[in-house]
Amino acid sequence: MYENEVEILLVEDNQEDAELTLRAFRKHNLANKVKVISDGEEAMDYIFTEGEYADREISDRPRVIFLDLKLPKVSGNEILKRIKSDERTKQTPVVVLTSSKEDKDLSECYENGANSYIVKPVDFDKFFKSVVQLGLYWMVLNEAPVDGKLIFVALSMRASSARTGKYGCREDKDTYC
Repeated sequence: MYENEVEILLVEDNQEDAELTLRAFRKHNLANKVKVISDGEEAMDYIFTEGEYADREISDRPRVIFLDLKLPKVSGNEILKRIKSDERTKQTPVVVLTSSKEDKDLSECYENGANSYIVKPVDFDKFFKSVVQLGLYWMVLNEAPVDGKLIFVALSMRASSARTGKYGCREDKDTYC
Protein backbone atom coordinates (compact mmCIF):
# COMPACT_ATOMS: atom_id res chain seq x y z
CA MET A 1 0.00 0.00 0.00
CA TYR A 2 1.21 3.49 -0.77
CA GLU A 3 2.04 5.95 1.98
CA ASN A 4 0.39 8.80 0.08
CA GLU A 5 -2.20 11.02 1.63
CA VAL A 6 -4.88 10.33 -1.02
CA GLU A 7 -5.93 6.78 -1.85
CA ILE A 8 -9.05 7.61 -3.87
CA LEU A 9 -9.34 10.58 -6.19
CA LEU A 10 -13.00 11.22 -7.02
CA VAL A 11 -13.44 13.56 -9.99
CA GLU A 12 -17.16 14.37 -9.99
CA ASP A 13 -18.95 17.63 -10.78
CA ASN A 14 -22.37 16.54 -9.48
CA GLN A 15 -22.32 17.43 -5.78
CA GLU A 16 -25.10 14.96 -4.92
CA ASP A 17 -23.28 12.06 -6.60
CA ALA A 18 -20.03 13.04 -4.89
CA GLU A 19 -21.71 13.21 -1.46
CA LEU A 20 -23.49 9.90 -1.96
CA THR A 21 -20.21 8.29 -3.02
CA LEU A 22 -18.46 9.64 0.08
CA ARG A 23 -21.29 8.41 2.33
CA ALA A 24 -21.00 4.93 0.84
CA PHE A 25 -17.22 4.96 1.34
CA ARG A 26 -17.57 6.22 4.93
CA LYS A 27 -20.15 3.60 5.83
CA HIS A 28 -17.70 0.87 4.80
CA ASN A 29 -14.54 2.56 6.15
CA LEU A 30 -13.15 3.29 2.68
CA ALA A 31 -13.18 7.09 2.92
CA ASN A 32 -10.19 7.86 5.12
CA LYS A 33 -8.15 9.30 2.26
CA VAL A 34 -10.51 10.57 -0.45
CA LYS A 35 -9.95 13.77 -2.43
CA VAL A 36 -12.94 15.16 -4.33
CA ILE A 37 -12.37 17.46 -7.30
CA SER A 38 -15.29 18.92 -9.26
CA ASP A 39 -13.77 20.08 -12.55
CA GLY A 40 -11.44 18.64 -15.15
CA GLU A 41 -8.87 21.42 -15.09
CA GLU A 42 -8.29 21.10 -11.35
CA ALA A 43 -8.12 17.30 -11.72
CA MET A 44 -5.36 17.67 -14.32
CA ASP A 45 -3.49 20.08 -12.02
CA TYR A 46 -3.78 17.64 -9.11
CA ILE A 47 -2.78 14.53 -11.05
CA PHE A 48 0.14 16.19 -12.84
CA THR A 49 1.23 18.41 -9.92
CA GLU A 50 0.61 21.71 -11.68
CA GLY A 51 -1.00 25.00 -10.65
CA GLU A 52 -2.05 25.05 -7.00
CA TYR A 53 -0.77 21.46 -6.62
CA ALA A 54 2.75 22.15 -7.93
CA ASP A 55 4.28 21.35 -4.52
CA ARG A 56 2.79 17.83 -4.54
CA GLU A 57 4.97 14.88 -5.62
CA ILE A 58 3.65 13.22 -8.80
CA SER A 59 4.83 9.87 -7.42
CA ASP A 60 2.36 10.38 -4.55
CA ARG A 61 -0.47 9.15 -6.73
CA PRO A 62 -3.86 7.80 -5.63
CA ARG A 63 -4.48 4.06 -5.64
CA VAL A 64 -7.48 4.61 -7.92
CA ILE A 65 -9.20 7.46 -9.73
CA PHE A 66 -12.99 7.47 -10.09
CA LEU A 67 -13.59 9.74 -13.07
CA ASP A 68 -16.79 11.26 -14.43
CA LEU A 69 -16.82 11.97 -18.17
CA LYS A 70 -18.94 15.09 -18.43
CA LEU A 71 -16.84 17.61 -16.49
CA PRO A 72 -16.48 21.38 -16.74
CA LYS A 73 -13.32 22.82 -18.37
CA VAL A 74 -11.63 19.52 -19.36
CA SER A 75 -13.54 16.33 -20.23
CA GLY A 76 -13.00 13.07 -18.39
CA ASN A 77 -11.83 11.46 -21.61
CA GLU A 78 -9.09 14.09 -22.04
CA ILE A 79 -7.96 13.47 -18.47
CA LEU A 80 -7.97 9.70 -19.04
CA LYS A 81 -6.00 10.04 -22.28
CA ARG A 82 -3.33 12.15 -20.60
CA ILE A 83 -3.06 9.87 -17.55
CA LYS A 84 -2.57 6.77 -19.67
CA SER A 85 -0.09 8.42 -22.06
CA ASP A 86 2.22 9.70 -19.32
CA GLU A 87 4.89 7.30 -18.03
CA ARG A 88 4.55 8.71 -14.51
CA THR A 89 0.82 8.03 -14.21
CA LYS A 90 -0.13 5.36 -16.75
CA GLN A 91 -0.31 2.54 -14.18
CA THR A 92 -2.78 4.42 -11.98
CA PRO A 93 -6.12 2.61 -12.25
CA VAL A 94 -8.87 4.82 -13.68
CA VAL A 95 -12.51 3.81 -13.26
CA VAL A 96 -14.93 5.80 -15.38
CA LEU A 97 -18.05 6.39 -13.28
CA THR A 98 -20.56 8.11 -15.53
CA SER A 99 -24.21 8.45 -16.46
CA SER A 100 -23.38 7.98 -20.15
CA LYS A 101 -24.61 4.78 -21.77
CA GLU A 102 -23.38 5.85 -25.21
CA ASP A 103 -21.38 3.21 -27.07
CA LYS A 104 -19.07 5.95 -28.38
CA ASP A 105 -18.12 6.99 -24.83
CA LEU A 106 -17.62 3.39 -23.73
CA SER A 107 -15.40 2.56 -26.71
CA GLU A 108 -13.40 5.76 -26.44
CA CYS A 109 -12.74 5.22 -22.73
CA TYR A 110 -11.42 1.71 -23.24
CA GLU A 111 -9.34 2.86 -26.22
CA ASN A 112 -7.86 5.53 -23.96
CA GLY A 113 -6.93 2.98 -21.29
CA ALA A 114 -9.81 2.94 -18.78
CA ASN A 115 -9.55 0.08 -16.32
CA SER A 116 -13.31 -0.07 -15.90
CA TYR A 117 -16.44 1.70 -17.19
CA ILE A 118 -19.40 1.88 -14.82
CA VAL A 119 -22.73 3.49 -15.67
CA LYS A 120 -24.13 5.16 -12.56
CA PRO A 121 -27.45 3.61 -11.59
CA VAL A 122 -30.24 6.17 -11.31
CA ASP A 123 -31.80 4.42 -8.31
CA PHE A 124 -30.36 5.68 -5.00
CA ASP A 125 -29.95 2.22 -3.41
CA LYS A 126 -28.39 0.70 -6.53
CA PHE A 127 -25.99 3.63 -6.85
CA PHE A 128 -24.98 3.28 -3.19
CA LYS A 129 -24.41 -0.48 -3.52
CA SER A 130 -22.44 -0.04 -6.76
CA VAL A 131 -20.13 2.51 -5.16
CA VAL A 132 -19.56 0.24 -2.16
CA GLN A 133 -18.68 -2.68 -4.46
CA LEU A 134 -16.30 -0.50 -6.46
CA GLY A 135 -14.61 0.79 -3.34
CA LEU A 136 -14.20 -2.67 -1.86
CA TYR A 137 -12.79 -4.07 -5.08
CA TRP A 138 -10.30 -1.27 -5.76
CA MET A 139 -9.23 -0.67 -2.16
CA VAL A 140 -9.34 -4.19 -0.69
CA LEU A 141 -9.11 -6.85 -3.40
CA ASN A 142 -7.10 -5.18 -6.14
CA GLU A 143 -3.31 -5.09 -5.88
CA ALA A 144 -1.86 -1.74 -6.90
CA PRO A 145 1.40 -1.32 -8.82
CA VAL A 146 4.46 -1.39 -6.57
CA ASP A 147 7.74 0.34 -7.47
CA GLY A 148 6.53 0.91 -11.03
CA LYS A 149 5.78 -2.76 -11.64
CA LEU A 150 2.27 -3.99 -12.12
CA ILE A 151 1.35 -6.81 -9.77
CA PHE A 152 -1.54 -9.04 -10.74
CA VAL A 153 -3.76 -10.55 -8.10
CA ALA A 154 -5.51 -13.86 -8.43
CA LEU A 155 -8.87 -13.79 -6.77
CA SER A 156 -9.68 -16.80 -4.68
CA MET A 157 -13.10 -18.36 -4.69
CA ARG A 158 -14.39 -20.89 -2.25
CA ALA A 159 -15.04 -24.18 -3.96
CA SER A 160 -18.39 -24.45 -2.26
CA SER A 161 -19.54 -21.27 -4.07
CA ALA A 162 -18.18 -22.37 -7.44
CA ARG A 163 -20.34 -25.45 -7.95
CA THR A 164 -20.09 -25.20 -11.72
CA GLY A 165 -16.39 -26.00 -11.69
CA LYS A 166 -16.04 -23.03 -14.00
CA TYR A 167 -12.88 -21.85 -12.22
CA GLY A 168 -11.19 -25.22 -11.95
CA CYS A 169 -12.44 -25.84 -8.41
CA ARG A 170 -13.47 -29.29 -7.27
CA GLU A 171 -16.90 -29.63 -5.71
CA ASP A 172 -15.67 -32.08 -3.08
CA LYS A 173 -13.00 -29.72 -1.71
CA ASP A 174 -13.82 -26.96 0.77
CA THR A 175 -10.68 -25.00 0.01
CA TYR A 176 -9.75 -21.84 -1.84
CA CYS A 177 -8.94 -22.29 -5.46
